[in-house]
Amino acid sequence: MEPIVEDPYFVVTKDIVSEYGPNSITRNVLQDRKGVFWFATWQGIMSYDGKEFTNHTLKNGLRRFHTFSALEDSSGNLWFGSIGGGVYKYDGRTFTNYTTEDGLSNNDVLCMTQDNAGNIWFGTDDGVSRYNGKSFTNFTTLDGMGGHSVNSIIQDKNGTLWFGTRYGVVSDVSQYDGKTFKLFSNTNGTPFSNVRSIIEDKEGNIWIGGQTGLFRYNGKSLSTVSTKFIGYIFEDKAGTIWLSHGAEKGMALSRLVGKEMKRITADDQVFGINTDTAGNIWFGTMYGPKLFNPSVTLKSDGSSITDFLEDSQKQ
Repeated sequence: MEPIVEDPYFVVTKDIVSEYGPNSITRNVLQDRKGVFWFATWQGIMSYDGKEFTNHTLKNGLRRFHTFSALEDSSGNLWFGSIGGGVYKYDGRTFTNYTTEDGLSNNDVLCMTQDNAGNIWFGTDDGVSRYNGKSFTNFTTLDGMGGHSVNSIIQDKNGTLWFGTRYGVVSDVSQYDGKTFKLFSNTNGTPFSNVRSIIEDKEGNIWIGGQTGLFRYNGKSLSTVSTKFIGYIFEDKAGTIWLSHGAEKGMALSRLVGKEMKRITADDQVFGINTDTAGNIWFGTMYGPKLFNPSVTLKSDGSSITDFLEDSQKQ
């Protein structure tokens, strides 16, 4: 068994099981089909069953690398991408680690998605890896991708895969039709740069967010929605678009009303946004996950936002 290796940014949790949540950077949040919440944090892989938080990295003796991305596949397996330690698959009983030794293109796993054929795609800091359950196939800028560091992957309703990247020379958006890659350029003149998030909404529009702003593509034309830095885009079940974006100081969580961003809260950073079965909006921050109930009147004192920190940890 490969020895546990710690990275310099891993934060050791005081307790393996606690009533308090993570107090470090939380990049992604998801609720699995059983209702359990999972968090990709600088303290490792953590879960919340509604009563207690469990640090699975410590409980299961996993490699001590901070986690960045999370995915539940169609079979109910959970995947967690780390920075430096590859990706973990959790089948409900056992965690399995995949790294470059197994064929993964890079051990920094920034994003993931599952395609219509059941393949898992891993966006890494050196291209993208497609995993068919047995082996990895890797693609890089040499194959036509826009940039080598992959921040976001989606598959649209037509089956085309979209990749948002960093460090692209021409464009940080590329498409893959199953055979070839091609760059997707901004016809409005401003290049797509450091694209952090791409989604397809319920109406089939593609939303692209990154360093140069927020854009919407309806399949024919591209429109600029905002020129603010966009970190994350999420559409809830009601069709509302939620954003993390640049603010006067740090980042903000907002919902989009027309072309106007209605601010919910500001923080040093706002990371992955998701929803739960009750319709609450969860998002990650520098100091752990937070929750916003859209049905509650927004209060200026911030009391509409719930965190899960011990009082002594709250900023």
